[in-house]
Amino acid sequence: MNLHKTLAAISGMTMLSRITGLVREILFARAFGASAYTDAFNIAFRIPNLLRRLFAEGAFSQAFVPILAEYKNQRGEQQTKHLVDHVATVLMWVMLVTCVAGILATPFVVYFIATGLQYNPDAFNASVVMTRIMFPYIGFMAFVALAGGILNTWKEFKIPAVTSVLLNLAFIIASLFVAPFMAQPIYAMAFAVLVGGILQVAIQVPALMKIGMLPHLYWNPLLGLRDEGVKRVLKKMGPAIFAVSAAQISLMINTNIASRLEHGSVSWLSYADRLMEFPTALLGVALGTILLPSLSNAHAAQDMEEYSSLLDWGLRLTFMLAMPSAVALATLSEPLTATLFHYGRFDALSVTMTGHALVAYGVGLIGLVMVKILAPGFYAKQDIRTPVIIAVGVLIATQLMNSVFVPLFAHAGLALSIGLGACLNALCLFIGLRRRQIYVPRPGWGLFLVRLTGALLVLAGASLWIAGHFDWIALRAHPLMRIGALALVMLVCALAYFGPLFAMGFRLREFKRIARR
Repeated sequence: MNLHKTLAAISGMTMLSRITGLVREILFARAFGASAYTDAFNIAFRIPNLLRRLFAEGAFSQAFVPILAEYKNQRGEQQTKHLVDHVATVLMWVMLVTCVAGILATPFVVYFIATGLQYNPDAFNASVVMTRIMFPYIGFMAFVALAGGILNTWKEFKIPAVTSVLLNLAFIIASLFVAPFMAQPIYAMAFAVLVGGILQVAIQVPALMKIGMLPHLYWNPLLGLRDEGVKRVLKKMGPAIFAVSAAQISLMINTNIASRLEHGSVSWLSYADRLMEFPTALLGVALGTILLPSLSNAHAAQDMEEYSSLLDWGLRLTFMLAMPSAVALATLSEPLTATLFHYGRFDALSVTMTGHALVAYGVGLIGLVMVKILAPGFYAKQDIRTPVIIAVGVLIATQLMNSVFVPLFAHAGLALSIGLGACLNALCLFIGLRRRQIYVPRPGWGLFLVRLTGALLVLAGASLWIAGHFDWIALRAHPLMRIGALALVMLVCALAYFGPLFAMGFRLREFKRIARR
């Protein structure tokens, strides 16, 4: 498998997802701005998203994919299909119970996550209603995570990468054609989440049928719980939940803190997070998607040279593409925010506040991406204990940083703590891989970093210089001119970065890689 071409294909699909996601956020910002009600929606959406990341896409995928790869490579198709059936059955029942319990307990959950909403009863009640509407979304996402793990193991990456486009389309249609006709327009976005979840499940089914791995579900969950493979997945999920929950607990604490800051703080962080997701998804998520099954196969084949080489390839790409993204987020925060969101009810104050959060995220972007590259180095070896220990330490460190940064920088302090915490997480993971000789850097890193630093300095200077020639807030009266100005800035920045890289000897072919089968 040509990993370079596969990464390009997945990144292309992810780009489509992020572009539609950006359109959805632009329409959302234009229609609703940043207020107590948008905070209520973001808090409500964060609750099922949190559980989805905790149980489905996070702990479940990390525990399931390596064991699935082992079954596929060593035990044959029939036993692999039995594993898929039994895992799907147990997952279905767990998600059903979780959804019912969550819907019943929603008021307590909302209060626990966002205590600041209690001072605005209307916003609190709206958040409760929207959370209940969206709660079944985690059940749909559990199936999507299962399907994604299966398809990625079979080297079918495109469908899992493009599924989130359907959620974004549901948002776009709801904001344009449903919200204007509802008594409480923000509720349309909650129904869009539910519809988007159903669509994401539907697109997975034909792909699973094509490879013969569409799960057969049983009404009796005990059939699945007795399966040896399911027991192994559950055993691995225990520590994996602790590892993922550390980040999610930190997110909950940050949401709670933001809900007690100025109205709009949760929304400003959400808009900045959407822009930060572009590089993290295009590079971090795409690379992580490729690396976990590839590393699992290398581990099953006991090919440690290939294992280390895959990690080295991922890290070099991360530095080459994530570092300029971090510089761009930090130096072009106002141009990006103003051009994309400064319309309708999204005012100049929201541009400034979102820009502050974006700068803070940019500081820690390299850590946020590197975690997605380094963590699979442990998960593929079915070692989840080490990331758990690191994640708990990072959780404590992040909250200590919050106590320092939030009084100084308000909501942007929360973003800064998350970014620096991710950098600490990445550093600890890297040290762990090096100490165990799981990852051995290939020659040439010193010259690579020197060249990269030179290009980054040129990029930072060019971006600050050219962006300073425009009044991005005043250009609201001329939206097409502002879009053209941003396009010009981005073109100059791309030339300012890739030009010096090329002049110093960087070539794309150096990053091409064929994974051993």
